[in-house]
Amino acid sequence: MDLLHIIYEMIELRSFSNLWYWISLAVLWSSASHWILGVPYDMVYRAQRKGGQAEQDLEDIARVNVNRLMYISEVSGPWLVALSCFLLSGLAMLGFVYLLEIAQAVFLLAFPMAVVGVISYFTARRIAQEKATGEELRRRLAFCRLYIQFIGVISIVVTAFWGMYQNLTIGAL
Repeated sequence: MDLLHIIYEMIELRSFSNLWYWISLAVLWSSASHWILGVPYDMVYRAQRKGGQAEQDLEDIARVNVNRLMYISEVSGPWLVALSCFLLSGLAMLGFVYLLEIAQAVFLLAFPMAVVGVISYFTARRIAQEKATGEELRRRLAFCRLYIQFIGVISIVVTAFWGMYQNLTIGAL
């Protein structure tokens, strides 16, 4: 046996039977539900409990991240949408038409995150339009987090079922 064959047998390169894929899925959704519009969600709790400087910090970091997201969407929004649609449709075709497992795995990570991006954009736009502060800002961030968590649960369930189906079909175990 040569060295490459030994390495290939030690490191499973298939996506859905690889433990690292499932760890990355968990970390992805944990991070997505903690960082709402670039604001760590514990700041929302702290602002609600303590008020004062914690509330001002939350409003400042939310304002900076909302303005940043609005600027990016104004400057390069159509190009980002076009590129995202191109990449997602390419991954979907490679994965589900040509049955390339790595493309399926990446699509099942990327597509829900694209939905999270859309939800984040609309939340940021609404915060910017209303110039939300205080309780209203906390409420908008809480609803955005709830929607992201809902998308995350659906994504994890769909990915788990598809991964189990692939493993049983191919016989990875």
